[in-house]
Amino acid sequence: MKLSLEYIVRKPKIAITKPPLLIMLHGYGSNEQDLFSFADELPDDLLIVSAQAPLSMGFGSYAWYTIHFDTNDGKFSDIPEALKARATIATFIDEIIENFNVDTNKVFLLGFSQGTILSYAVALNHPEKIQYLIGLSGYIDKELLPEKLEKENYTNLDIYSSHGSVDQVIPVEWARNIQPLLNELNIKNVYEEYPVGHGVAPQNFYSLKKWVEERIK
Repeated sequence: MKLSLEYIVRKPKIAITKPPLLIMLHGYGSNEQDLFSFADELPDDLLIVSAQAPLSMGFGSYAWYTIHFDTNDGKFSDIPEALKARATIATFIDEIIENFNVDTNKVFLLGFSQGTILSYAVALNHPEKIQYLIGLSGYIDKELLPEKLEKENYTNLDIYSSHGSVDQVIPVEWARNIQPLLNELNIKNVYEEYPVGHGVAPQNFYSLKKWVEERIK
């Protein structure tokens, strides 16, 4: 079926009427196959959907929004494109729920890097759409958040975030701002660091897998 984004699916490995849903959002310059490579390691009862970002960079690489590399100012995000991507992902979540018979009380959003930035943007703008967020190697971009953050809007959210302590792409200092902001909003959350660069260490994966398992019991 044709939805707002291209995607691939792993159906639950066990017979289940309304499976929990996990949607994956890959990083900049990657594609929908990237995070999907560990879909089989995740719990059998999940319906897993991996989305492909809309902007083609050629050679099987895609981006959710453009990152401008400028020799004087470093790099910066194209905010209008990011806002458009945020809206597309929010619509895509609705479309997946409409087209697949899932448990709407157990919707997970898992992002890596640019996918994580947008996962936070979607969750904090549309907390009614998801319950669980897994943010890997990313940060919260305040330019993508609502002007006013109201604590009472986020009582249903539960967030797992992690980062590499020697990440050379997104500084760990940016990720360390995640937990204070979430705590301020009384959002249930866990933040972990691993001694790796811009990637997911095996221990990191086992930790997030356990976190997911505990929430779909």
